[in-house]
Amino acid sequence: MARREDIAFDRVELSQILNVYGRKVASGEWRDYAIDMLKEKAVFSIFRRSSEIPLYRIEKIPKLARRQGAYSVVAATGLILKRGHDLRRVLRALDKGLRLVEA
Repeated sequence: MARREDIAFDRVELSQILNVYGRKVASGEWRDYAIDMLKEKAVFSIFRRSSEIPLYRIEKIPKLARRQGAYSVVAATGLILKRGHDLRRVLRALDKGLRLVEA
């Protein structure tokens, strides 16, 4: 039986992701995460509570590396917040706080 090769985050990528995750946990915004290594992509899911759907998903899809970029941040609604070739730049989409909008 042939072994299935899964896509995974490497040590540097996980370090960058966990850096952002750690700051958000320290501020009380996030509480749990899950990592899925699938045949075509790796997914780091972020939860406010472990019983809910993920607030955000950080996806690595190597097949898109030459096009839009291998990395993307996806909101719970499925909206892609940021996509690109540089994970550090893509993760900035999670660091932007809420802004007060005056009417």
